[in-house]
Amino acid sequence: MADVAQLAGVSSQTVSRVSNGFPGVTEDTRAQVLAAMRELGYRPNSAARALRRGEFRTLGVITFSLSTMGNIRTLEAIATSAAEHGYAVTLLPVAVPTQDEVNGAFSRLGELAVDAFIVIMEIHLLDAATVSLPPGVQVVVADSDAGDRYTVVDTDQAGGARDAVRHLLDLGHDTVWHLAGPEGSFAAQRRANAWRATLTGAGRTPPALVRGDWSAASGYRAGLLLADEPECTAVFAANDQMALGLLRALHERGRRVPEDISVVGFDDIPESASFLPPLTTIHQDFAEVGRLCVEGVLSKMRQDGVEHGTTTLVPTRLVRRASTAAPRTGR
Repeated sequence: MADVAQLAGVSSQTVSRVSNGFPGVTEDTRAQVLAAMRELGYRPNSAARALRRGEFRTLGVITFSLSTMGNIRTLEAIATSAAEHGYAVTLLPVAVPTQDEVNGAFSRLGELAVDAFIVIMEIHLLDAATVSLPPGVQVVVADSDAGDRYTVVDTDQAGGARDAVRHLLDLGHDTVWHLAGPEGSFAAQRRANAWRATLTGAGRTPPALVRGDWSAASGYRAGLLLADEPECTAVFAANDQMALGLLRALHERGRRVPEDISVVGFDDIPESASFLPPLTTIHQDFAEVGRLCVEGVLSKMRQDGVEHGTTTLVPTRLVRRASTAAPRTGR
Protein backbone atom coordinates (compact mmCIF):
# COMPACT_ATOMS: atom_id res chain seq x y z
CA MET A 1 0.00 0.00 0.00
CA ALA A 2 2.90 2.33 0.76
CA ASP A 3 4.40 1.62 -2.68
CA VAL A 4 1.09 2.44 -4.35
CA ALA A 5 0.80 5.65 -2.33
CA GLN A 6 4.31 6.74 -3.32
CA LEU A 7 3.76 6.02 -7.02
CA ALA A 8 0.37 7.78 -7.06
CA GLY A 9 1.63 10.72 -4.98
CA VAL A 10 -1.05 10.31 -2.30
CA SER A 11 -1.25 9.13 1.30
CA SER A 12 -1.64 5.48 2.36
CA GLN A 13 -5.00 6.47 3.85
CA THR A 14 -6.19 7.60 0.42
CA VAL A 15 -5.08 4.27 -1.10
CA SER A 16 -7.03 2.48 1.62
CA ARG A 17 -10.16 4.51 0.89
CA VAL A 18 -9.92 3.75 -2.83
CA SER A 19 -9.29 0.01 -2.33
CA ASN A 20 -12.25 -0.25 0.05
CA GLY A 21 -14.59 1.78 -2.16
CA PHE A 22 -15.12 4.50 0.42
CA PRO A 23 -16.37 7.98 -0.64
CA GLY A 24 -14.48 11.24 -0.16
CA VAL A 25 -11.93 10.71 -2.97
CA THR A 26 -12.03 12.78 -6.17
CA GLU A 27 -12.33 10.93 -9.45
CA ASP A 28 -8.91 12.14 -10.63
CA THR A 29 -7.24 10.91 -7.45
CA ARG A 30 -9.12 7.62 -7.63
CA ALA A 31 -7.94 7.14 -11.22
CA GLN A 32 -4.31 7.87 -10.18
CA VAL A 33 -4.48 5.31 -7.39
CA LEU A 34 -6.10 2.64 -9.59
CA ALA A 35 -3.46 3.19 -12.27
CA ALA A 36 -0.69 2.78 -9.67
CA MET A 37 -2.34 -0.42 -8.42
CA ARG A 38 -2.42 -1.85 -11.93
CA GLU A 39 1.18 -0.89 -12.62
CA LEU A 40 2.44 -2.48 -9.40
CA GLY A 41 0.10 -5.47 -9.51
CA TYR A 42 -1.35 -4.52 -6.12
CA ARG A 43 -4.35 -6.38 -4.70
CA PRO A 44 -5.91 -5.75 -1.28
CA ASN A 45 -5.16 -8.56 1.18
CA SER A 46 -8.50 -10.12 2.12
CA ALA A 47 -6.99 -11.95 5.09
CA ALA A 48 -5.63 -8.71 6.51
CA ARG A 49 -9.01 -7.05 5.95
CA ALA A 50 -10.72 -9.89 7.80
CA LEU A 51 -8.38 -9.53 10.78
CA ARG A 52 -8.86 -5.78 10.87
CA ARG A 53 -12.63 -5.76 10.45
CA GLY A 54 -13.46 -9.03 12.19
CA GLU A 55 -15.42 -10.33 9.18
CA PHE A 56 -14.61 -12.39 6.09
CA ARG A 57 -17.33 -11.17 3.70
CA THR A 58 -18.15 -14.80 2.96
CA LEU A 59 -21.32 -16.81 3.53
CA GLY A 60 -21.18 -20.58 3.84
CA VAL A 61 -23.86 -22.70 2.18
CA ILE A 62 -24.41 -26.30 3.27
CA THR A 63 -26.63 -28.51 1.15
CA PHE A 64 -27.31 -32.22 0.94
CA SER A 65 -28.16 -32.50 -2.75
CA LEU A 66 -27.31 -30.57 -5.91
CA SER A 67 -29.30 -32.96 -8.10
CA THR A 68 -32.70 -31.30 -7.63
CA MET A 69 -33.75 -28.25 -9.60
CA GLY A 70 -35.09 -26.54 -6.48
CA ASN A 71 -31.77 -26.72 -4.63
CA ILE A 72 -29.79 -25.58 -7.66
CA ARG A 73 -32.02 -22.55 -8.27
CA THR A 74 -32.07 -21.65 -4.57
CA LEU A 75 -28.27 -21.83 -4.47
CA GLU A 76 -28.03 -19.67 -7.59
CA ALA A 77 -30.34 -17.08 -6.02
CA ILE A 78 -28.32 -17.06 -2.78
CA ALA A 79 -25.04 -16.53 -4.67
CA THR A 80 -26.55 -13.70 -6.74
CA SER A 81 -28.01 -11.93 -3.72
CA ALA A 82 -24.82 -12.38 -1.70
CA ALA A 83 -22.77 -10.80 -4.50
CA GLU A 84 -25.10 -7.80 -4.55
CA HIS A 85 -24.26 -7.28 -0.87
CA GLY A 86 -20.53 -7.68 -1.48
CA TYR A 87 -20.26 -11.22 -0.13
CA ALA A 88 -18.78 -14.36 -1.64
CA VAL A 89 -20.30 -17.83 -1.16
CA THR A 90 -18.47 -20.97 -0.08
CA LEU A 91 -20.38 -24.15 -0.91
CA LEU A 92 -20.02 -27.37 1.05
CA PRO A 93 -22.21 -30.27 -0.13
CA VAL A 94 -22.89 -33.01 2.41
CA ALA A 95 -22.35 -36.31 0.63
CA VAL A 96 -23.99 -38.63 3.16
CA PRO A 97 -27.15 -37.57 5.06
CA THR A 98 -25.99 -38.33 8.61
CA GLN A 99 -25.69 -36.17 11.72
CA ASP A 100 -21.92 -36.74 11.79
CA GLU A 101 -21.62 -35.43 8.25
CA VAL A 102 -23.67 -32.33 9.11
CA ASN A 103 -21.49 -31.68 12.16
CA GLY A 104 -18.42 -32.12 9.99
CA ALA A 105 -19.76 -29.65 7.43
CA PHE A 106 -20.27 -26.99 10.10
CA SER A 107 -16.75 -27.59 11.39
CA ARG A 108 -15.17 -27.42 7.92
CA LEU A 109 -16.95 -24.21 7.01
CA GLY A 110 -15.83 -22.74 10.33
CA GLU A 111 -12.24 -23.53 9.39
CA LEU A 112 -12.78 -21.92 5.97
CA ALA A 113 -13.59 -18.61 7.68
CA VAL A 114 -17.19 -17.68 6.92
CA ASP A 115 -19.32 -15.08 8.64
CA ALA A 116 -22.62 -17.00 8.62
CA PHE A 117 -24.33 -20.13 7.30
CA ILE A 118 -27.29 -20.77 5.02
CA VAL A 119 -28.46 -24.38 5.13
CA ILE A 120 -30.45 -26.03 2.32
CA MET A 121 -31.14 -29.36 3.94
CA GLU A 122 -33.81 -31.55 5.53
CA ILE A 123 -34.23 -30.43 9.11
CA HIS A 124 -34.30 -33.89 10.68
CA LEU A 125 -30.53 -33.88 10.21
CA LEU A 126 -30.18 -30.55 12.01
CA ASP A 127 -32.80 -30.89 14.73
CA ALA A 128 -30.78 -33.19 16.97
CA ALA A 129 -28.85 -32.72 20.19
CA THR A 130 -25.68 -34.07 18.58
CA VAL A 131 -25.57 -31.28 15.99
CA SER A 132 -23.72 -28.23 17.30
CA LEU A 133 -23.19 -24.91 15.55
CA PRO A 134 -19.90 -23.00 15.59
CA PRO A 135 -20.03 -20.44 18.42
CA GLY A 136 -21.21 -16.99 17.39
CA VAL A 137 -22.08 -17.96 13.79
CA GLN A 138 -25.57 -17.09 12.59
CA VAL A 139 -27.68 -19.58 10.61
CA VAL A 140 -30.71 -19.35 8.31
CA VAL A 141 -32.34 -22.52 6.97
CA ALA A 142 -33.90 -22.58 3.50
CA ASP A 143 -36.83 -24.84 2.63
CA SER A 144 -37.33 -26.68 5.90
CA ASP A 145 -39.37 -26.86 9.07
CA ALA A 146 -36.89 -26.00 11.80
CA GLY A 147 -39.19 -25.53 14.77
CA ASP A 148 -37.82 -23.02 17.27
CA ARG A 149 -34.12 -23.68 16.75
CA TYR A 150 -33.52 -21.77 13.52
CA THR A 151 -34.75 -18.93 11.37
CA VAL A 152 -36.41 -20.38 8.25
CA VAL A 153 -37.20 -19.07 4.77
CA ASP A 154 -39.42 -21.37 2.75
CA THR A 155 -41.78 -21.51 -0.19
CA ASP A 156 -45.45 -21.83 0.78
CA GLN A 157 -45.44 -25.51 -0.10
CA ALA A 158 -48.90 -26.23 1.31
CA GLY A 159 -50.48 -23.21 -0.35
CA GLY A 160 -49.09 -24.18 -3.74
CA ALA A 161 -50.31 -27.77 -3.40
CA ARG A 162 -53.79 -26.55 -2.41
CA ASP A 163 -53.93 -24.32 -5.49
CA ALA A 164 -52.92 -27.23 -7.74
CA VAL A 165 -55.61 -29.55 -6.35
CA ARG A 166 -58.33 -26.89 -6.31
CA HIS A 167 -57.56 -26.00 -9.93
CA LEU A 168 -58.17 -29.60 -10.99
CA LEU A 169 -61.31 -29.94 -8.87
CA ASP A 170 -62.66 -26.65 -10.23
CA LEU A 171 -62.25 -28.06 -13.75
CA GLY A 172 -64.67 -30.81 -12.79
CA HIS A 173 -62.43 -33.78 -11.93
CA ASP A 174 -63.90 -36.11 -9.32
CA THR A 175 -60.59 -36.51 -7.52
CA VAL A 176 -56.85 -35.91 -7.99
CA TRP A 177 -54.06 -38.49 -7.89
CA HIS A 178 -50.73 -37.44 -6.43
CA LEU A 179 -47.22 -38.27 -7.58
CA ALA A 180 -45.28 -37.40 -4.41
CA GLY A 181 -41.60 -36.73 -3.77
CA PRO A 182 -39.37 -38.96 -1.60
CA GLU A 183 -40.45 -39.84 1.93
CA GLY A 184 -37.42 -38.16 3.51
CA SER A 185 -38.26 -34.76 2.05
CA PHE A 186 -40.15 -32.30 4.20
CA ALA A 187 -41.18 -30.32 1.10
CA ALA A 188 -42.67 -33.49 -0.39
CA GLN A 189 -44.39 -34.24 2.89
CA ARG A 190 -46.02 -30.80 3.11
CA ARG A 191 -47.22 -30.99 -0.51
CA ALA A 192 -48.67 -34.47 0.03
CA ASN A 193 -50.36 -33.43 3.28
CA ALA A 194 -51.95 -30.42 1.58
CA TRP A 195 -53.10 -32.58 -1.36
CA ARG A 196 -54.80 -35.01 1.01
CA ALA A 197 -56.34 -32.28 3.20
CA THR A 198 -57.70 -30.36 0.20
CA LEU A 199 -59.41 -33.44 -1.22
CA THR A 200 -60.82 -34.40 2.17
CA GLY A 201 -62.06 -30.87 2.75
CA ALA A 202 -63.86 -31.00 -0.60
CA GLY A 203 -65.56 -34.27 0.35
CA ARG A 204 -63.44 -36.40 -1.98
CA THR A 205 -61.62 -39.61 -1.12
CA PRO A 206 -57.87 -39.32 -1.80
CA PRO A 207 -56.60 -42.10 -4.09
CA ALA A 208 -53.54 -44.13 -3.18
CA LEU A 209 -50.44 -41.96 -3.19
CA VAL A 210 -47.75 -42.80 -5.78
CA ARG A 211 -44.15 -42.15 -4.69
CA GLY A 212 -41.27 -40.80 -6.80
CA ASP A 213 -37.80 -39.41 -6.05
CA TRP A 214 -37.95 -36.00 -7.83
CA SER A 215 -36.41 -37.44 -11.03
CA ALA A 216 -38.03 -37.66 -14.46
CA ALA A 217 -37.22 -41.39 -14.46
CA SER A 218 -39.31 -41.94 -11.34
CA GLY A 219 -42.12 -39.91 -12.91
CA TYR A 220 -41.98 -42.17 -15.95
CA ARG A 221 -42.28 -45.29 -13.79
CA ALA A 222 -45.19 -43.79 -11.89
CA GLY A 223 -46.85 -42.76 -15.15
CA LEU A 224 -46.84 -46.35 -16.39
CA LEU A 225 -48.81 -47.30 -13.26
CA LEU A 226 -51.24 -44.38 -13.43
CA ALA A 227 -51.92 -44.97 -17.13
CA ASP A 228 -53.48 -48.29 -16.15
CA GLU A 229 -55.84 -46.66 -13.61
CA PRO A 230 -59.15 -46.28 -15.49
CA GLU A 231 -60.51 -43.77 -12.94
CA CYS A 232 -57.46 -41.49 -13.09
CA THR A 233 -58.32 -38.25 -14.89
CA ALA A 234 -56.10 -35.78 -13.02
CA VAL A 235 -52.59 -35.96 -11.49
CA PHE A 236 -50.75 -33.46 -9.30
CA ALA A 237 -47.00 -34.13 -9.56
CA ALA A 238 -44.84 -32.79 -6.71
CA ASN A 239 -42.30 -31.33 -9.14
CA ASP A 240 -41.96 -30.56 -12.84
CA GLN A 241 -39.23 -33.12 -13.51
CA MET A 242 -41.44 -35.99 -12.35
CA ALA A 243 -44.28 -34.48 -14.37
CA LEU A 244 -42.04 -34.63 -17.46
CA GLY A 245 -41.51 -38.39 -17.03
CA LEU A 246 -45.20 -38.80 -16.33
CA LEU A 247 -46.13 -37.09 -19.60
CA ARG A 248 -43.87 -39.42 -21.56
CA ALA A 249 -45.33 -42.55 -19.93
CA LEU A 250 -48.91 -41.42 -20.56
CA HIS A 251 -48.09 -40.69 -24.18
CA GLU A 252 -46.54 -44.14 -24.66
CA ARG A 253 -49.61 -45.78 -23.15
CA GLY A 254 -51.97 -43.83 -25.43
CA ARG A 255 -53.41 -41.61 -22.66
CA ARG A 256 -53.73 -38.10 -24.07
CA VAL A 257 -52.97 -35.00 -21.97
CA PRO A 258 -55.18 -33.18 -21.18
CA GLU A 259 -58.02 -34.94 -23.06
CA ASP A 260 -57.74 -38.14 -20.98
CA ILE A 261 -55.64 -37.04 -18.02
CA SER A 262 -54.83 -33.53 -16.77
CA VAL A 263 -51.39 -32.95 -15.19
CA VAL A 264 -50.16 -30.19 -12.85
CA GLY A 265 -46.53 -29.85 -11.76
CA PHE A 266 -44.72 -27.84 -9.10
CA ASP A 267 -41.68 -25.49 -9.47
CA ASP A 268 -42.28 -23.83 -12.87
CA ILE A 269 -38.81 -24.64 -14.17
CA PRO A 270 -37.89 -22.67 -17.33
CA GLU A 271 -38.40 -25.74 -19.53
CA SER A 272 -41.94 -26.46 -18.31
CA ALA A 273 -43.43 -24.10 -20.89
CA SER A 274 -41.78 -26.24 -23.60
CA PHE A 275 -43.13 -29.61 -22.42
CA LEU A 276 -45.60 -31.32 -24.75
CA PRO A 277 -48.14 -30.14 -23.88
CA PRO A 278 -46.88 -27.04 -22.02
CA LEU A 279 -47.20 -27.81 -18.31
CA THR A 280 -49.64 -26.20 -15.91
CA THR A 281 -47.59 -25.82 -12.73
CA ILE A 282 -47.04 -24.02 -9.43
CA HIS A 283 -44.49 -21.22 -9.68
CA GLN A 284 -41.87 -20.99 -6.92
CA ASP A 285 -40.04 -17.67 -6.50
CA PHE A 286 -36.53 -19.04 -5.94
CA ALA A 287 -34.98 -15.60 -6.36
CA GLU A 288 -37.06 -14.25 -3.48
CA VAL A 289 -36.18 -17.24 -1.28
CA GLY A 290 -32.48 -16.67 -1.93
CA ARG A 291 -32.76 -12.94 -1.33
CA LEU A 292 -34.58 -13.39 1.97
CA CYS A 293 -32.06 -16.01 3.12
CA VAL A 294 -29.15 -13.65 2.50
CA GLU A 295 -30.85 -10.59 3.94
CA GLY A 296 -32.00 -12.61 6.94
CA VAL A 297 -28.56 -13.93 7.81
CA LEU A 298 -26.92 -10.52 7.26
CA SER A 299 -29.54 -8.97 9.52
CA LYS A 300 -28.79 -11.56 12.20
CA MET A 301 -25.07 -10.74 11.88
CA ARG A 302 -25.92 -7.08 12.56
CA GLN A 303 -27.98 -8.30 15.54
CA ASP A 304 -31.11 -6.61 14.24
CA GLY A 305 -32.65 -9.75 12.72
CA VAL A 306 -35.62 -11.86 13.66
CA GLU A 307 -35.50 -14.32 16.53
CA HIS A 308 -34.95 -18.06 16.24
CA GLY A 309 -38.03 -20.02 15.31
CA THR A 310 -39.39 -17.44 12.86
CA THR A 311 -40.55 -18.80 9.49
CA THR A 312 -41.04 -16.61 6.42
CA LEU A 313 -43.16 -18.16 3.66
CA VAL A 314 -42.75 -16.96 0.07
CA PRO A 315 -46.06 -17.16 -1.83
CA THR A 316 -46.55 -19.39 -4.88
CA ARG A 317 -48.86 -18.93 -7.86
CA LEU A 318 -50.61 -21.21 -10.33
CA VAL A 319 -49.39 -20.92 -13.94
CA ARG A 320 -52.08 -22.25 -16.28
CA ARG A 321 -50.93 -23.86 -19.51
CA ALA A 322 -52.22 -26.58 -21.83
CA SER A 323 -51.79 -29.71 -19.70
CA THR A 324 -55.08 -29.28 -17.79
CA ALA A 325 -58.69 -29.27 -18.98
CA ALA A 326 -62.15 -30.40 -17.90
CA PRO A 327 -62.61 -34.18 -17.91
CA ARG A 328 -64.28 -35.73 -20.92
CA THR A 329 -67.92 -36.69 -20.42
CA GLY A 330 -69.09 -40.20 -21.16
CA ARG A 331 -65.73 -41.85 -20.54
